[in-house]
Amino acid sequence: MNIDMWVVAGYFLLMVIISVAFKKMANKSASDYFRGGGRMLWWMVGATAFMTQFSAWTFTGAAGKAFNDGLAVTFVFLGNIFAYAISYWWFSHRFRQMRVDTPTEGIKLRFGKTNEQFFTWAIIPLSILNGGVWLNGLAIFVGAVFGYDMSTTIWITGISVLLISLLSGAWGVVASDFVQTLVVAVISVASAIVALVAVGGPSEIVARFPTNFVMGPDMNYGLLLVGSFLFFLVKQLQSINNMQDSYRFLNAKDSNNARKASLFALALMIGGTLIWFIPPWATAILYPDAPLAHAELGNKASDAVYLVFAERLMPVGTIGLLVAGLFAATMSSMDSALCRNAGIFVRSFWSPIICRNKPVSEQKLLRVSQVATVVNGILVIFIAQLFAQLKGLSLFELMMRVATLLQSPILVPLFFGMFIRKTPKWAAWGTVAFGMFVSWLIMNVFTAQWFAGLFGVTLTARELSELTTTITVAAHLVLTGGFFCATCLFYKEEAFTPEERQQTQKFFTDIETPVVAESDQDVYDRLQRNKLGQITLMMGAGLMLMVLVPNPLWGRLLFAACAASILLFGYFLKRSAGVEGSIAAVQPPLAERVS
Repeated sequence: MNIDMWVVAGYFLLMVIISVAFKKMANKSASDYFRGGGRMLWWMVGATAFMTQFSAWTFTGAAGKAFNDGLAVTFVFLGNIFAYAISYWWFSHRFRQMRVDTPTEGIKLRFGKTNEQFFTWAIIPLSILNGGVWLNGLAIFVGAVFGYDMSTTIWITGISVLLISLLSGAWGVVASDFVQTLVVAVISVASAIVALVAVGGPSEIVARFPTNFVMGPDMNYGLLLVGSFLFFLVKQLQSINNMQDSYRFLNAKDSNNARKASLFALALMIGGTLIWFIPPWATAILYPDAPLAHAELGNKASDAVYLVFAERLMPVGTIGLLVAGLFAATMSSMDSALCRNAGIFVRSFWSPIICRNKPVSEQKLLRVSQVATVVNGILVIFIAQLFAQLKGLSLFELMMRVATLLQSPILVPLFFGMFIRKTPKWAAWGTVAFGMFVSWLIMNVFTAQWFAGLFGVTLTARELSELTTTITVAAHLVLTGGFFCATCLFYKEEAFTPEERQQTQKFFTDIETPVVAESDQDVYDRLQRNKLGQITLMMGAGLMLMVLVPNPLWGRLLFAACAASILLFGYFLKRSAGVEGSIAAVQPPLAERVS
């Protein structure tokens, strides 16, 4: 077993330790499994909010686009920054104040039971598709590193993610997201520093980039990039701030921690956007033939440029850390989605439909949730294998197609519904149906080629891709969003029963009413700091061992600096825990489990 394999094995051992450490905290109730009982601190919630927007696609598909197109790839991430700023201002604490365990329970309170069922069976399949994209991106990279074929890699990595996700529910998921944030940070910062030194500094990247650094190649109409940027702001605003993805903030212990979590995610996203793409930009300058290094990936070869950078410039052992970072990025997205899907299935289908009017114990709900997690995980693996057969699309294009054509119609009512109140019963599902029709029109009638012909211009393949994304986002903003707003014209108060009107009123009252942490929360706070402090110290100690790997002096010093920073962080985290408590002595009040 080579050094890189040992590093990956050490990473998985750390994930198992995290899962075991938090297992007891997740096995008390279904609410604990879904969202940690709503008792998590802001830095844990903020880390998971950040990591769920950060998948292996960032190191593969997005890195490939950075290699080819320069600065344009940052538009998506600038959209994330804008979205988290708005989340801090308005959305994050209101999501926590819905006082639910799952997103579809919030949808039920806002839109009624029919819409709860509709979105249950819209959200779960879509998240499985997204999980397939994430796992496919991970398999591309891991397969290139260790020489496995795509199918084998997808099964090995998919089952690994599934097993770790299954052990400890939301507590383990969020705790691992925090540690994985540190893994990603170490890799990203170290790689960016080496890349900047190798290329000669930031100004050299701009000056020596093979094509126009801002616009990239095959881009004759700069207005298309401006349109992409503006509409990515809108797209990411809806993608992050909607009731489907509110589960990130449902974990927070109170309203204030939910807001702090979004601010922490914002800070991480700003830092990440500045450093993630320095290595692929430098690779485009230093190794323009990088895609040829892994020609076995076909038209996805440019998705492995980060790997080429690590192979040629970074010290021995870095590739193992990079693969660990890719696992971290994919696991953070997949395991969060698996827990959310399990919660949606149990709370919005199993309990109200299958077990209607039958008392069901928390332990039975917990077991059903775990079975649902397994089924979802296996389906993600099969979808990833299907995507691996699509040779005509790059990973970046695949991600954009899934997100804009399928996800956008679902997110529109779940975004606007948070502040537009007087809508008829059919407004939410009707908007999604109309949005799917809009997506069909864009794919088959009002295509990018049609628009180009309308203005009598000839566009390159890249320009057509940019225009397709812009048209899709714009159409859903104007047409699908407009449709939802227009449903207000058909609102009739008498069409709702007194119970339904009271439920909707309660929803809007709740989201304006702050959630205050329970009196026993301090024990949970200390436990979180103590457990994660210990795990972070273990991670730092393991990373310090990499100083022993045969490397040039600068490589050993680089590993030592990374390890020292993590050890220092773990020390302060452990110290802040103070006196340790025992989770076994603390029984969360039943009211808090559903608050």
